[in-house]
Amino acid sequence: MKNKNTNNRRIVSVGQIMVWVIIFAAAVFFFNNPGAKPAVLDYSDFKQKVAVGEVSDLTVAPGVISGLYKNEKGEFAKFKTVRMEDPKLVEELSAGKIKFKAEQDNSWISNILFNVLWIVLLIGFWWFVFIRPQRSDGKSAMNFARSKAKMQDPSQQTVTFKDVAGCEEAKEELEDVIKFLKNPKKFQKLGGKLPKGVLLYGAPGTGKTLLAKAVAGEAGVAFFSASASEFVEMFVGVGAARVRDLFDQAKKNSPAIIFIDELDAVGRRRFAGIGGGHDEREQTLNQLLIELDGFESKQGIILMASTNRPDVLDPALIRPGRFDRHISVPAPDLKGREEILAVHAKKVKLAKDVDLKTIAKGTPGFVGADLANVINEAAILAARADKEAVDRNDLDEAVERVIAGPQKKSRIISKKEREIIAAHEVGHTVVARLTNHSDPVHKVTIIPRGQALGYTLQLPLEDKFLTSKSEILDKICILLAGRAAEQIVFGEITSGASDDLNKATAYARKMVMELGMSDKIGPIALPNGDEGEVFLGRDLSRHKMYSEEMARSIDAEIVDLIKSSYERAQEIILTNRAAFDKLVQTLLEKEVVEAAEIDAILGLKPAVKEEPPQDDNGASSSREPVQDKPQEEQPKAPKAVQPEAKQAELF
Repeated sequence: MKNKNTNNRRIVSVGQIMVWVIIFAAAVFFFNNPGAKPAVLDYSDFKQKVAVGEVSDLTVAPGVISGLYKNEKGEFAKFKTVRMEDPKLVEELSAGKIKFKAEQDNSWISNILFNVLWIVLLIGFWWFVFIRPQRSDGKSAMNFARSKAKMQDPSQQTVTFKDVAGCEEAKEELEDVIKFLKNPKKFQKLGGKLPKGVLLYGAPGTGKTLLAKAVAGEAGVAFFSASASEFVEMFVGVGAARVRDLFDQAKKNSPAIIFIDELDAVGRRRFAGIGGGHDEREQTLNQLLIELDGFESKQGIILMASTNRPDVLDPALIRPGRFDRHISVPAPDLKGREEILAVHAKKVKLAKDVDLKTIAKGTPGFVGADLANVINEAAILAARADKEAVDRNDLDEAVERVIAGPQKKSRIISKKEREIIAAHEVGHTVVARLTNHSDPVHKVTIIPRGQALGYTLQLPLEDKFLTSKSEILDKICILLAGRAAEQIVFGEITSGASDDLNKATAYARKMVMELGMSDKIGPIALPNGDEGEVFLGRDLSRHKMYSEEMARSIDAEIVDLIKSSYERAQEIILTNRAAFDKLVQTLLEKEVVEAAEIDAILGLKPAVKEEPPQDDNGASSSREPVQDKPQEEQPKAPKAVQPEAKQAELF
């Protein structure tokens, strides 16, 4: 309803402007074109017309004489002439019985009225366009320095912690803020102060904005939300002015929460670019720092912000006393994913065969936005098929759509290319199933989805926070298995493995340069150029922190890792060639092969849900490879490799 009234006010304002423009144009036309322009006669010609009686209805003014005269066509038309000093004029007009009247000199009055009318019109136009909108709703054309933050009244806030799932630790950290806003005296009597700023950081889609809204809903205070990009405009000083206005509004409505989304848009490190420290973004950041220092905790105002890149923020912004609390909002674990699915499934009618826990197990690495999209896609698929409720098949299809995109059943692929794709994907599948430290294969398909012509879907049995060297080596081997299978079967390679090669090279480089997993290079971390500032100035000045000899050693070690993993993948496929060929033929016939059938063809037991007992060599008794060389068990890496979201190997 509020938006509708605002739109109506805008329509009325535009209509008023149009009316004033029309009045203004009409006035200009009237003063410039009051009627047909009279002819201008010389005074001598006028006297001749008087003598022969060819003038009438004269108006004699101090400076001009006007009236009607007979023109060349014999018609009476308007004329005017400049009056001369002629004492006999009245006698001649009376003698010729010509009608005339005298008029006083009021030209100065008409001039004043003419000028005043223009001034009145301009003042009226200015008032209706600029002043009146500002008084009515604060949105005048000159009001660009006002903050664009949206204020939400406490009575309109419907989001609470009940609507937020999957981040219990973050909610616990924010409970103190809520309690302080509700009862500040409880903390103040012990000397406690309200944190000035709370920074929420995490991957995109984890629910940082939703958390901020829930805090405002739980505390029942005014909530100002703005995007950091709204502060910076083309006009110099506008960003700083909007920051001042935002904090002024919050102080008038305290207690209140100010939430700035994507803080890194204005909060990046200063003096990092070629332009120096005087650009508009840095002025906005400086003003934000000043405002954070300016208000006291007793005012009941707290600043919350979210970012995906806490590493690029200015140190002065995130130090204690400004952003006192840094709260991580990570991707949810198994329990969190199940809770998030339950929240989004409240408004969706689910069939009895749907088990959200099973769906949560099949979506490792998914964040809240991905899970919300899964539920929504499943509901759309069910509605498209005219179903009464969303069943398990709809949810499974929705998960795959989020991972790899919709199916492209209409895409025409030649027989030769289908065989290449099948061999490529089965290469991934066989190596993934016959290595010791890889995630279980859920299915393999050659049905095109999105940009992929086929894919092998691997889903881990549990959430992982650390990755060992053996696991990364197995992952590189699996990535290279598709290309190895093409070379073994057809004696030729294709462009289908380009994405696999990029990922495998990235893993190998990370092992050597960041994780210290190279025996030749040793347990050291080397800057690879991807870290540090993202500004142009430091990009130009950045240089390698190691010698050329070390660079050659790094390149050689990466090449050795890739080559050895490629040879290992070829060996696994060649050793199990009969099962490989059978699985390729099955995939060409069915287009989709599930985990149970894959295990049956390879002669393996199904993957168990719990970690099986291991022997002295670290090999799993229920997932022992057919002919794979056992890898030596390595100690866990000192730095965690984050598990990939949506873990599917795409062709």
